[in-house]
Amino acid sequence: MSTEPSFIMRRSFLATSTKAASAIAAANLLLRPGRASGAPRRLSANEKLNIAFIGVAGRGGDNMHEITGIEDVNVVALCDVDENNLNRAGTKFPAAKRYRDYRKLLETEKSLDAVAVGIPDHNHAPASMMAIKLGRHVYCEKPFTRTVKEARALTLAAREAKVATQMGNQGMAFEGNRFINEWLADGAIGPVREVHVWSDRPTHIGKLPFWWPQGIERPSNTPPVPATLDWDLWLGPAPMRPYHPAYVPFKWRGWWDFGSGGLGDMGIHNLAPVFSASKLGAPTSVQASSTPLFPETVPLANVVHYEFSARGDLPPVKLHWYDGGVMPPRPEELEDGRELNREDGIIFFVGEKGKMLVGGWGGESPRLIPESHNKNYQRPPKTLLRSVGHHKEWLLACRTGSPTRSNFDFAGPLTEAVLLGVVCVRNGGDTLHWDSGKLTVTNDPDANRFLHYEYRKGWEL
Repeated sequence: MSTEPSFIMRRSFLATSTKAASAIAAANLLLRPGRASGAPRRLSANEKLNIAFIGVAGRGGDNMHEITGIEDVNVVALCDVDENNLNRAGTKFPAAKRYRDYRKLLETEKSLDAVAVGIPDHNHAPASMMAIKLGRHVYCEKPFTRTVKEARALTLAAREAKVATQMGNQGMAFEGNRFINEWLADGAIGPVREVHVWSDRPTHIGKLPFWWPQGIERPSNTPPVPATLDWDLWLGPAPMRPYHPAYVPFKWRGWWDFGSGGLGDMGIHNLAPVFSASKLGAPTSVQASSTPLFPETVPLANVVHYEFSARGDLPPVKLHWYDGGVMPPRPEELEDGRELNREDGIIFFVGEKGKMLVGGWGGESPRLIPESHNKNYQRPPKTLLRSVGHHKEWLLACRTGSPTRSNFDFAGPLTEAVLLGVVCVRNGGDTLHWDSGKLTVTNDPDANRFLHYEYRKGWEL
């Protein structure tokens, strides 16, 4: 039975082999790992953590409030490209120095122990990499990076620098996330061979029409840049283009130069429990379909199919992603009168002995279907360490080197796989075969041009 709705269409998105080869060569040169020039400072038990916040509105502001609410940290510096955001945050932390350019912040503030990066996706990698090379601990919002090659480069750099890291997907700290791992390890549904995961984004079923626009052309008019916004700094490594309110604030998620739509946004959240519980790494192949492609924006809806090889005693897995309101087939075991959640998605595991549903992000307790199986299942003991809290994990790691659940060694491969789906969509959807070791698509060289892009001068990793 096909999982593709009738309106999903494939379309080629081709470039010349010469251009593709040039882009790959440029990306490989750009992302050549460098040795860290600093090392994490060892803190005494009573010493405050010196921290800077890069991005102080939106998710950056949320992280700032959560982190400072957990621990009495020393907020050394604040950074935001919008002066209004910076001044508002500065009233709460008057002793903190204020910067518009995170490069200047990181170059200047020698006392820093850690940074929290909460800015748009296309700036995640340059800011995080610079901090890592200076020996700073890094908390970075999801998705970890905007490109596949950035994800690999950051993973390797953080590992070499031995800094404490955490990607901002809070669901990894939830109790339901541990239950998924424990139940599957207990054999609740037998070996898992198929998983369906979805999100309604960019649509917003039952609420506002869209979280952000997708499937549109670039605006032709060029309104003036707001007086408080440094547009050049906001663009960072991305190609230069005129300012327009179609991009900021937050609307940037639907533009390829800045974000990756619902897959990059919610895919990181909803797929993380699957990767953790099923011990997934790099896919061997990916195939996609979508509503019509646009040169600069994410399609309105996408369906992406991944294949993963066997891992030890675990069998091969087929993983299916749906967004934009597209849904998987309704499982036959679901009771009459009970529907799948269309809004934010449910993770739907298909095992050899049964099926299991879990709320998006892994935030809810799993439920076997039909309900009779759920009632009769004897829950296994809690064997996994419970989280002290997503942000608290990272703060403790900065001090003691203790583990974090969403460290870059986990976040990197997850992000690579998610963004490989983005590559497939942009390339027209035909099956791509992936060589993770060589970081390359083997059967379609043109697709490799979407693994990275050439940064503007001054924004090298």
